[in-house]
Amino acid sequence: MTPAARVQSAIGILDTIIEKARSRGAPADRVVSEWARANRYAGSKDRRAIRELIYGAIRACGPIPNSGRAAMLRLVEVQPELADLFDGSNYGPPAIGKNEAAAVGGVAAPWVVRHLGKSWISGNEAEALLERAPLDLRVNALKASRDNLELPAAGEELLADNGLRYPSGTQVEQWPAFQNGQIEVQDHGSQWACRAVKAQPGETIIDMCAGAGGKTLSLAAAMENRGTLIASDTDRSRLSRLRPRAEKAGASMIERVLLDHGKELVALNEFRGKADAVLVDAPCSGTGTWRRNPEARWRLDKAELLKFAETQANLIRMAAQLVKPGGRIIYVTCSLLNEEGSDRIAAFLMGHKDWTATPLDLPIGRPHGVEGAQGTRLTPFHDGTDGFFIAQLTSPC
Repeated sequence: MTPAARVQSAIGILDTIIEKARSRGAPADRVVSEWARANRYAGSKDRRAIRELIYGAIRACGPIPNSGRAAMLRLVEVQPELADLFDGSNYGPPAIGKNEAAAVGGVAAPWVVRHLGKSWISGNEAEALLERAPLDLRVNALKASRDNLELPAAGEELLADNGLRYPSGTQVEQWPAFQNGQIEVQDHGSQWACRAVKAQPGETIIDMCAGAGGKTLSLAAAMENRGTLIASDTDRSRLSRLRPRAEKAGASMIERVLLDHGKELVALNEFRGKADAVLVDAPCSGTGTWRRNPEARWRLDKAELLKFAETQANLIRMAAQLVKPGGRIIYVTCSLLNEEGSDRIAAFLMGHKDWTATPLDLPIGRPHGVEGAQGTRLTPFHDGTDGFFIAQLTSPC
């Protein structure tokens, strides 16, 4: 493919991504993958170049653009050398019109920017949300350690004991250590969210929103495969992916529990008042993961944000019924909006005066939230991680 043809292909794929974002359809990575499968003529270099153009344009746009061409013209403003490829050649894009408008730049839609600002995310903090994320690994302590594991390439040792960092795009899935369960892909911030649970061998711990089990596997390693570890979720498809992952990781003590939406505590009834800890990795807007999913900015709306906050509040209340006296809830969101983080902790404590927000002893992040209801915030700009809010709530004895 010529460079101009790559640009035109990227414009067409962006049109689909924009339409899917508006209709809450398939995410950008799936759209790109489906295009590649349907267009086998595009070689690996072509696919890589087109992907770079697509995600460069997505990051360059703030609000959702009107079209793929407008998005690409916005990228031209950032990378002026691309303008020469709008030459009207065969399979290339038509020349840029004299008064043709590019999409608007910025961090996100204006209303989202205002919410971020109220949550003390602006300037460099906000701009860092759109940088390209590295690839972080967690060495699985059930099978190896960072000190004795030989990998095809040496990674940067991270603050987390078994954390390693590699450049974005490193093909770790092809490494034997990944295939045999010695390493897992996990953001450094996510590794510390798991460490905040302080899971100990022999404890009873519930991962209430386990999904495909990335954090569950980390907890199993911390528990040295001893104790009771419940991975629960309402999404059957995602939860089903945990079994093969757990087998590969050597995590044999995980019990999966499928929850019925609206009746979650029915399935977890035998654990009421018995859990040492409950991890609530709550569904959220994902503003802290924009480095990896920049298109997620285009899908967020005010009604959805309110719905997330309601779900988060419900999950904390349910978790409070599961922990034993003196037990702990670790509340985690990959969001940097206060209404999904510190506001949820403050609201819970207003209605549960005998509970306390216990400070986290983490060597990363900064305190965040009102006095008496603080948690820890991690951000791409200050910590080099995805954005997280992590808080610990302790049950009265």
